[in-house]
Amino acid sequence: MQETQQVESYRYRFLKGMARRLIKTWISLEKPREIAWTPLAKPLNQCSVALISSAAMALVTDKPFDQEIERENPWFSDPSFRVIPRNARAADIRVYHLHINPEFIQRDINCALPVQRLVELEAGGYIGRAAPSHYSFMGYTCQPEHLLKESVPAIIGKLREEAVDVVVLVPV
Repeated sequence: MQETQQVESYRYRFLKGMARRLIKTWISLEKPREIAWTPLAKPLNQCSVALISSAAMALVTDKPFDQEIERENPWFSDPSFRVIPRNARAADIRVYHLHINPEFIQRDINCALPVQRLVELEAGGYIGRAAPSHYSFMGYTCQPEHLLKESVPAIIGKLREEAVDVVVLVPV
C-alpha cells in the first residue's frame, strides 16, 4: 500500500489541486488496450533511426510555433511540426513550448532531441544510421485531432521517404 502511494505521489508531483484531480480523472477514463508491437525486420545496427520530440523546437530560420493559440485557449496548442536536421546544434534551434523551461535545451539540444548522441551511436556501429531529419511538435494539447489527422501522417510520409526503420519518441 505504501509503495502504491509513493508511485501515485511521484506520478503527479508537479500537479496541484484542481489540475491534479482533472488529470487523474482523465487517465482513469482511458480503457486499457493492447499495445501494437512490431518487431524489427533487421538488426538495429542496420536500421535508420529518427527522433521525434514533443519540446516544440524549431530551427531559428523556421516559423516559430504559435504560442498565442494556447494563450487564447488553454485546451489547444499549435498542432504543426518542424523538421530538425541531424546536424542541428543548440544554437540552431529555439524552443516554443510554454510548459517547459527552454534554457536547458538552448544549452544542450540533446536534452530534448539527442541528435548528437544518435550520430555517436551511428559512428560506433550500434545503429545503421541517424536519419537525415528529425521532428518536433508541441507536446501539450488536450485537443489532438489536427495533430493526429494532419501532422502525424505528414511526419510518417517524411519518415518513409527517408527509409526510416525506427522512431524514438522523446517526450518532454
